[in-house]
Amino acid sequence: MSNDWDNWNHLAARYQQPGPRKILALDGGGIRGLMTVKALLRLEEILAKGRGGSDFRLCNYFDYIGGTSTGAIIAAALATGMSVSDLLVFYQDFGRQAFTKRNFFQRWKSLYENGELEQKLKQVFGEHTDLSPENLQTLLLVVTRNKTSDSAWPISSNPSALFNDPASSNCNLRIPLWRIVRASAAAPVYFPPEVIRVDPSDPEQDFVFVDGGTTPYNNPAFLMYRMATHPAYRLGWDTGEDKLLIVSMGTGAAPVAGTGSEDPEQNLASSAVNTLAAVMNQAQVDQDMNCRTVGRCSYGPWLDLEVGDLVPGDEQGEKLSLDQNLGRQFLYIRYDVELSRNGLDDLGLPDVDPQLVSKLDSTEGMDDLLRIGGKLAERISKEHLGPFA
Repeated sequence: MSNDWDNWNHLAARYQQPGPRKILALDGGGIRGLMTVKALLRLEEILAKGRGGSDFRLCNYFDYIGGTSTGAIIAAALATGMSVSDLLVFYQDFGRQAFTKRNFFQRWKSLYENGELEQKLKQVFGEHTDLSPENLQTLLLVVTRNKTSDSAWPISSNPSALFNDPASSNCNLRIPLWRIVRASAAAPVYFPPEVIRVDPSDPEQDFVFVDGGTTPYNNPAFLMYRMATHPAYRLGWDTGEDKLLIVSMGTGAAPVAGTGSEDPEQNLASSAVNTLAAVMNQAQVDQDMNCRTVGRCSYGPWLDLEVGDLVPGDEQGEKLSLDQNLGRQFLYIRYDVELSRNGLDDLGLPDVDPQLVSKLDSTEGMDDLLRIGGKLAERISKEHLGPFA
């Protein structure tokens, strides 16, 4: 790792110390992020015991917090030092205000106005607050997609990263935090794109950004592993089951049912919304699978009937103790639920409509999402953390 600690400001003292390191990765999923926040409240309560009580924040425990789309909003709030209880209050208010429909004649562009979303982000993060380390309590990653260059743009606050050199005119750390988060959450069909001038002195550096969920990194967990450990990203953290922890939080698996043979075509709007949801869901599954095969999964829901949950076990099917090091690259935990009829029934929520809570913009389903998040929270256990407990 680079030793340019002068650029790290108050974070230098923390990151100069040797590991182990801990990563929190947060999926995209629109208003379903409310479920994630509810579950994070339980995680914060578990970790707070013996670590500062009411003064404890998740940023005190996790060394790198990242997210995509709605996960980017949550990640940024946590990285700036917000408690999960305060985040829950903000997020409920944010959800109701951000999804303000355009009038009928404007909807050919996008379903929702940008104004409420932008104002709420400015309100919580500050209009001029940027990614500089003095504004954060831990490292932050926000996944965006640069539509101009047709490429995924994961923007990290790592002061040692190549494009974060304060001497450079296009230093990413100078981009306002609210604008980066807004770019990550600019879901096509739902919200207008975000235009960011990366280099204030160069109009040629104007780029159009859309939702990071339209990249392969709607679940950013495996991306964060690479960015934390590969030398190219200039962090160079150690790998190993006792040296690196990744906790990955989903927003509910919501597979999109395909069209039947009796009705193979859909109208354009319906097809666009369904395609976005399908891309996000399939990308989440792929990244989850990567983490479970490269890392050591201590807990996670079943992936499919063929591979199960990939939590290592013995010949009798008993889960192996985390005291037994298998030589994997990191310890991995995945918390998520399935928003199907069967999945909700298994949670003890037979009265919840799966179609309602699966939508990315279902403000009328917010109360049910909180209930689902509460059920997910019951699955969070200190035992899953192994040596990081």
